[in-house]
Amino acid sequence: MSLTVDDQLLEKALRDEVDHASFIACVRESLPYAWEVISGVATRMRDGGAGFADNQTPPPDEHARGQLLRVLASDAMRGALERHFGVRLAFQNCHRVAAFDLDADGAADRHACFVSPRAQLLNQSPELVDC
Repeated sequence: MSLTVDDQLLEKALRDEVDHASFIACVRESLPYAWEVISGVATRMRDGGAGFADNQTPPPDEHARGQLLRVLASDAMRGALERHFGVRLAFQNCHRVAAFDLDADGAADRHACFVSPRAQLLNQSPELVDC
């Protein structure tokens, strides 16, 4: 299961749409490792001024890896995180998460390069075969 949804939030979802803040809180509490990685790259992107930051550190275990895969494979969760942090997220392999400010100089080109088939192939290594 991707998210731990409390009874109140589930009841709200059954009645109508869930507000952004409640959904973000659910993601943050359910997937703390993924939240930490994504909030970290978003903060470094803003602080670095280059319109880009990434995480190249593999997760400490399969549970953490699963959190990243779940949060980035879900359109709802990924979109909510992008809106919350004001970034465009990109993902390679099983752990390389990047945040982009597509309005920053050169960031759109850097994003296009990061998500290209060439970049994906160049980012392979024997250690990542089973990720």
